[in-house]
Amino acid sequence: MKAVVLGGGGLTGQCSVRDLATGGVFDSVVVADLDAELAKAAAKAAGSRATAVTVDAGNKAAVAKLLRGADVVVNAVQYQFNLSVMEAALEAHVPYLDFGGLFHMTRRQLAMHDAFKRAKLLAIPGLGEVPGVSNVLAMQACQDLDRVESLVIRDGWKDLTVGGPEISFTWSPSTFLDEMVLPAQVFEGGAYKEYPPMSSAEEFDFGPPVGKTRVYRTLHSEPATLPESLRSKGIKHCEWKEGGPGIEVLRTMALLGLASDKPLEVKGQKVTPREFTLALLKHGKLLGVPEGVVFNDWEVFDIEVRGAKGGKPVVRHAIARFPPRPDWHLTVTEYAVGIAGAVGAELIAQGKVPGEGVLPPELCIPPEPFRAGLTKRGVDMTITPPEGPLPPRKTG
Repeated sequence: MKAVVLGGGGLTGQCSVRDLATGGVFDSVVVADLDAELAKAAAKAAGSRATAVTVDAGNKAAVAKLLRGADVVVNAVQYQFNLSVMEAALEAHVPYLDFGGLFHMTRRQLAMHDAFKRAKLLAIPGLGEVPGVSNVLAMQACQDLDRVESLVIRDGWKDLTVGGPEISFTWSPSTFLDEMVLPAQVFEGGAYKEYPPMSSAEEFDFGPPVGKTRVYRTLHSEPATLPESLRSKGIKHCEWKEGGPGIEVLRTMALLGLASDKPLEVKGQKVTPREFTLALLKHGKLLGVPEGVVFNDWEVFDIEVRGAKGGKPVVRHAIARFPPRPDWHLTVTEYAVGIAGAVGAELIAQGKVPGEGVLPPELCIPPEPFRAGLTKRGVDMTITPPEGPLPPRKTG
């Protein structure tokens, strides 16, 4: 079997490539990236089953040509390309998944449901860590409830690295900057309401190793699909919050205007602040793990579910704890997102994901084999009650 990873040389894509190439399900993994050197490096790290090619994700015809004959495509490029890549996958008749569309793009992707349904083809928007694992666990936690009142998804991270850099970016800084400037979308009283980015701060205890962390409302994809998926259970509230080292720095960058796409004239030259910022980060080697540093950062999400069963109120927590992958030179975010996509790609290629059309993860991913694949890769998960607490983990 053959998998294609678009953006396979990037921060999260390289992890999907390595996992897919060493997992035993795929005979061939194509590492497709606009940056030829990054693609070659990712393919080399993944071993003999991986091959590197250069492609522009915005060139729909070129992507469709590349995808023909593949069993699945993992889209790890910037979410602004999701629709174009989906159209290429539809043309090539290849099952599709990506790592998220930051709410608004996700909703645009869902509008392609009928086209994929007619083609008897599956596309899954948002099958990474968050969104992705979060959606699947949230749905599983609600499955036996008669009524679901609310879902509050909180995500926190902590860096325990010794001698690490003062600042680095282990997830797309462009996407993160969007989260810092675009209004958060909260499903409230059966409708969506906008709130300022980084609003409604609260201290939340994620337990070890993350502990107490300040989290904020930001724009995210889970509220774009979970309210509709749980409509029959009467859900009235759904929101996302996140926080951890570096998030306030990102907010400051956004407030300074470094996320702006509007060109400025500087000494007679037009400069786009966001493009300059991204170029500066790349030049300063602030993307990913610096050479010689062994990262030890962790991430935990906690989904608070409130509802009712048998006429009695129920409160549950669906929790997942993600480790880094130092032997692969990957931080927690790179590893968590990449392996979630890889597990999903394996299940799709093996015919274990039912459904046709554009379906969010919570409506098509079978939770047990998905969770088993993640557990095998070091992710701890629980839904409590009825499951027990997370097991102790050595983090250093």
